[in-house]
Amino acid sequence: MSQEWTARPERSNVWAIRFIVWVALTFGRRASRVLLYPISFYFVIFSAQARAASRKYLDRALGRRSTLRDGFRHCFFFASTILDRVFLLNGQNALFEIHAQGEEIFKEVMSGGRGGFLIGAHMGSFEVLHAHSRSQGHAQTSMVMYEENARKLSTVLKNINPQRNPPMISLGKIDSMLKIREALDHGECIGMLADRAISGEKMITCEFLGGPVEFPAGPFRLAALLERPVILMLGLYQGGNRYNIYLERLADLQHVPHAERDVAIEQAVQLFARRLEHYCRTSPYNWFNFYDFWK
Repeated sequence: MSQEWTARPERSNVWAIRFIVWVALTFGRRASRVLLYPISFYFVIFSAQARAASRKYLDRALGRRSTLRDGFRHCFFFASTILDRVFLLNGQNALFEIHAQGEEIFKEVMSGGRGGFLIGAHMGSFEVLHAHSRSQGHAQTSMVMYEENARKLSTVLKNINPQRNPPMISLGKIDSMLKIREALDHGECIGMLADRAISGEKMITCEFLGGPVEFPAGPFRLAALLERPVILMLGLYQGGNRYNIYLERLADLQHVPHAERDVAIEQAVQLFARRLEHYCRTSPYNWFNFYDFWK
């Protein structure tokens, strides 16, 4: 599982992405959303591997046999969140109706001035979280991620409005840990997605949507090593122009004795899996892992 998503080639075409961005910025959100229908239809029909993985996931999340319409909606939600990144990166937050739950938890955790970890998943939109955070004057968030399998898309989107791009820290670099520590010491947040692993990362088996799945311990181990609190973050697309942001206290790994650290990390991963399962059931079309997660 950990190798499949990193090895899978990016299907994006730079010129197609640039055309869609041009349409979005020239004609607006309503007109550009028309393009999402043929794009979603294309991937449902011609991407057999992703379609099969989507069906397998949706069967579990919906609690019934998913239909072709469900698969289309899954792709359409994914495409919608990518298109909306164009407008959010361009500072057009007013186009969206955004509701946030749990901001008081975020403010309480961040009041200590030592930063913290925002742990999410490939679910919904991180960009809506970043845009809302900027508009509310919250602490800056640096996203720690593996960029190689979406480099074409990222390159085009970064050029929309470079000043509004969230800071990125690439995984696997020599200075990655140093940059993470520096950001935290400045009272910033570190955002990480904890539903995919890189080869060689320690995994913890969790029960997830009716079957055993291995989740990476890395983000939580890093939080324990740097003694920072962990908050669950999700920005879920609700259709139309609506997003719901959820922030929950996930784990406090600041003062865990070394002898108890492994147990505390495993408990945090298990809790993350349970909360992710909850949101997969309540907003099933928002989870965008289009590969076989239960291999």
